[in-house]
Amino acid sequence: MKLFLRLPSFLTTVLIGLSLSASAQTVVSGRVTDQRGRALPGANVFLRGTYDGATTDTTGAFRFSTTRRDTATLLITYVGYESFVRSITLQPERTSITVKLTELANELNTVVITAGAFEASDEKKMTMLKPMDIVTTAGAAADITAAMNLLPGAQRVGEQEGVFVRGGSNLETKVVIDGMIVQNPFFSSLPDVQSRGRFQPFMFKGTSFSTGGYSAQYGQALSSVLLLNTVDKNSSNGLGLSLNLANAGLSYDHSTANSSLSATGYYGNLKPLFALVRQNLDWTREPEFAGSSLTYRLKPSKTGMLKFYGMYSDSRLGMNVRDPGAATVGNETGLINLRQHNRNAFTTSTYADSWGEGRWLLNTGFSYSYDTDATTYDTEDFSRSSERAQARAVITRLLGGNSSILFGAEAHTLTLKNAVSGVDYSLRDNYGAAFVESQFYVSRNLAFQPGIRAEYSSVIGRVNLAPRLSLAYKTGVFSQVSLAYGQFYQTPDYRYLYRNTDLNFERADHLILNYQIIRNKRTFRAEAFYKNYAALVREFTGTPYDANPYRFPWGRTDNSGHGYAQGFDLFWRDQKTVKGLDYWVTYSYVDTKRLFQQFNVVATPTFVSNHNVSLITKRFFEKISTNISLTYTFTSGRPYYNPNRPTDSEREFLSDRTPAVNNVSFSASHILRAKGNLIVLYASVDNLLNSRNIFTYRYTADRTTRYAVGPQTYRSFFVGGLIMLSKKAKVDVNQL
Repeated sequence: MKLFLRLPSFLTTVLIGLSLSASAQTVVSGRVTDQRGRALPGANVFLRGTYDGATTDTTGAFRFSTTRRDTATLLITYVGYESFVRSITLQPERTSITVKLTELANELNTVVITAGAFEASDEKKMTMLKPMDIVTTAGAAADITAAMNLLPGAQRVGEQEGVFVRGGSNLETKVVIDGMIVQNPFFSSLPDVQSRGRFQPFMFKGTSFSTGGYSAQYGQALSSVLLLNTVDKNSSNGLGLSLNLANAGLSYDHSTANSSLSATGYYGNLKPLFALVRQNLDWTREPEFAGSSLTYRLKPSKTGMLKFYGMYSDSRLGMNVRDPGAATVGNETGLINLRQHNRNAFTTSTYADSWGEGRWLLNTGFSYSYDTDATTYDTEDFSRSSERAQARAVITRLLGGNSSILFGAEAHTLTLKNAVSGVDYSLRDNYGAAFVESQFYVSRNLAFQPGIRAEYSSVIGRVNLAPRLSLAYKTGVFSQVSLAYGQFYQTPDYRYLYRNTDLNFERADHLILNYQIIRNKRTFRAEAFYKNYAALVREFTGTPYDANPYRFPWGRTDNSGHGYAQGFDLFWRDQKTVKGLDYWVTYSYVDTKRLFQQFNVVATPTFVSNHNVSLITKRFFEKISTNISLTYTFTSGRPYYNPNRPTDSEREFLSDRTPAVNNVSFSASHILRAKGNLIVLYASVDNLLNSRNIFTYRYTADRTTRYAVGPQTYRSFFVGGLIMLSKKAKVDVNQL
């Protein structure tokens, strides 16, 4: 269901992105240097009393838009330099200013912790992907998690939902919004179908994709976390309409000086699209869906910010799926009907404030989510539901010399229910955590970030203590090295806990070494890693290995599993060499083996590919107001289970490999005006060369017939458009 789940949110993503620029604005630009004229990358530039501002790039240049008129107070801050404060006159359309900062004798410059993290925010000097990057990248389909799969460290697994990082499974990565864990970040799981994420890129001002060694503020993830921070204010007003081959949507935005409100609604049915795009799946009911969302932001004081986000979605579908256990000689299809009705609700509210002249920072949050799948598999009930409520509070004390220390705690209540062939399972887990972390500087070029996290899970009655340590050393004006180490714990898969609550936390130890240089709109990054797995859950059934990834574990379990993952990643991005062209290249290598789940011997899991390559190119043609993007990805073959090989031999178990997967994707968008209204037309093609990609192989029950599992459709296309009903609506071409 990869295509179905990627379509509904595309219209909302582009619509929200355009609405951000819907009011008349003045552009403020300029350059920040030191007294010698050398660029100061990463300086914070903003207008006092507003949310308008930017961070200087590697050349010291900045550019942002504001709705302010006449005069305003411009502030520029850069660690190690005196702050710049001056009243400026805002000229119509554009104001330009050049500022030279004076270095402080006793302050430090900004070396930042980069090992294991890809940042996209205004706070770091290592911006990789902005929201508009995600929207305009071919192959990402305006999906945040799909875009993350194009970064080094991530692995593409076409028949399962989730983010797979450096040899880790999809269960080892957590999605976090404003510090709150999202229980169901992806649309419902279906057999051999990759579903998309539920959230839109333009909801977020910052994205941090951690490939390991992440902060002590977060836990319950053996491999990585995807941190998303929502925007503080939407300055647009207006109504938007969208229509494409899959759905229709309506969006409305309203903002005042201290608050903003955004609402969206959509309805879709994929039957017309599937009539045009040939499907490899046998649909008995084409997906039908509807949903809505509401975002409210309020600035109750000069320093406080209250944010609320809520969403609801409802979908229905039916399909015939292939069941290896049901196939027999003479019935090679083994098709069984699956019907599903999903309902999902998610709300989160946060409040942030500061006092003591900004030296004390407070961040609090509360979220609630509910998800239910009414699923029948043939005549059997496989319904499931989850409910999570959580609260979190973090206090940060800013110290001199760019140092800081923070304290925090969080509490979760999670309730899960699962029906399996007429048997009902349920459990409730009360999870709590406390953490402390500090960042301090030993010299101008050396920073440390030690931290420790303590966790408790009531369902297993266990406590863990996880130390973390990161450091960074500046090797030049534009380059640095970083090192990160940490222990990371995760409660076992709840399917195991339904039958055995005596299990312990699973653990992974990370060691990461990173080198990075950013200069003249070019970024090079190299990172090596080693990950040790311990206390993984093993299952003992006394029967042959079952390759069905959706089987329910019924055997005896313990924590005797272990494993490792090691490798390196390379990243290169160039926005300078060819005028107007932005491209990046990634390469990831991973070597990993485990003894876990039903494995009798150590082996490479079926979701791991040793080599992953991505090449992304984008160009905006200003004269014709058109953006074009082309993406090529390569994924080496993955292991698959051959039941005709012995399962107790390390040399032969999971030794077979699928063919490599190659994919070329294309997307384009065109901007025009009709009767004063802004119109955006867009089109995309996935698997442009119509490659017959294979994700894995499975065998029929008699072990004589092998069949391939591939994408929902080999080559697909999608077209649509949207209109902003505002004569003031515009698009910032510098973001395309």
